[in-house]
Amino acid sequence: MTQMMHICDQDRCITCYSCVLACKTGHDIPVGVARRKVFTINEGTPDERSVSVACRHCPEPYCLPACPVEAISNRADGIVQTDKKTCISCMMCLDACPFGIPAFLDKGNGELGPQEKCTFCAGGPNVENFSDEEKKLYGQNRIAEGKPVLCAAMCSTKALMSGDADVVTDLMEKRTTNRYGMVK
Repeated sequence: MTQMMHICDQDRCITCYSCVLACKTGHDIPVGVARRKVFTINEGTPDERSVSVACRHCPEPYCLPACPVEAISNRADGIVQTDKKTCISCMMCLDACPFGIPAFLDKGNGELGPQEKCTFCAGGPNVENFSDEEKKLYGQNRIAEGKPVLCAAMCSTKALMSGDADVVTDLMEKRTTNRYGMVK
């Protein structure tokens, strides 16, 4: 079974936010919520590094059993999806996620929208591929089109890599070996 994942090479990330903007504009994500974020550590020092983060699409996601309405599912390719029509915005997935990834849009009046998180540009569950409903709820379905995910495609330094975990991990290991002279 293939497992999809994102890896951000913190030595290449230049904090340009292209990945965040590509995701927000490509999927019509409303202001006030983000599926991808960039964090900077050791800011202002020679050790400053930035990393782009989104849903990890964990092989055994903690959010999945935490959802009381079973709105979260794990596809055969490892992409973790949330059915926005089933989600009740209880935020239990956020409590369960060790990375604090799930986000919820505050609609005002104390009401939250359904969970927002990275879809790996794979549309969403329980909707027809390329339908208006899929586009409105989840954004583009680039995976079904055979295209790369938006965030990685827009990364000018190729710091963000997305795809099959074995391939992406191997590429990151080669970069690290070349950069630091490490041997497996």
